[in-house]
Amino acid sequence: MSDYDDGPLRGDEIEAAKLPVPEPVQEAIRTLIRWAGDDPTREGLLDTPKRVARAWREYCAGMEEDPAIHLSRTFDEVGGYDELVLLKDIPFQSHCEHHMAPITGKASIAYMPDKRVVGISKLARVLNGFSRRLQIQERLTAQVAECIWSNLHPQGVAVVIEAQHGCMTGRGVRTPGVGMTTSRLLGCFLEDHRSRSEVLRLMGY
Repeated sequence: MSDYDDGPLRGDEIEAAKLPVPEPVQEAIRTLIRWAGDDPTREGLLDTPKRVARAWREYCAGMEEDPAIHLSRTFDEVGGYDELVLLKDIPFQSHCEHHMAPITGKASIAYMPDKRVVGISKLARVLNGFSRRLQIQERLTAQVAECIWSNLHPQGVAVVIEAQHGCMTGRGVRTPGVGMTTSRLLGCFLEDHRSRSEVLRLMGY
């Protein structure tokens, strides 16, 4: 295996590798390479326009889905359970809409069910659907919370996101290690102090 071989591709990666890339898109990336001071015709960059284009289709795959679809199937056979449901430290990656630089972090998502619950993986899928877009962290936090609130109709929703932003750590003020935290509380987590304190404590805040 060479230094440039990442090993066998997964099924979704194989499909992405087959995605045709229009010539105007490739030329736009070549223009960017030239503007950055490099030569898009040199060997190491010949296939870069296609790779970059396909990568960005993957990064922004959330634009082609409605995350609410993941909340369409719920369950009411919960044995009378009506307490907090919390999924902690869900990793995610997004890209900022201002510099198209990576946003890398983790999210904690909680809700207080009202008779019905959803499969826990669906909460991560909602996050994934909204994060795989050009984003700002504040909007991402609000979108995840509002989607769960509007589709599950729970007693409360709490979303806290911590992330580092490449536009700040890798350029500009260049401050690696600095994180940003955003939160969105709805329903009982906003209105009731004890519920709010409990969910934030369990999230680690």
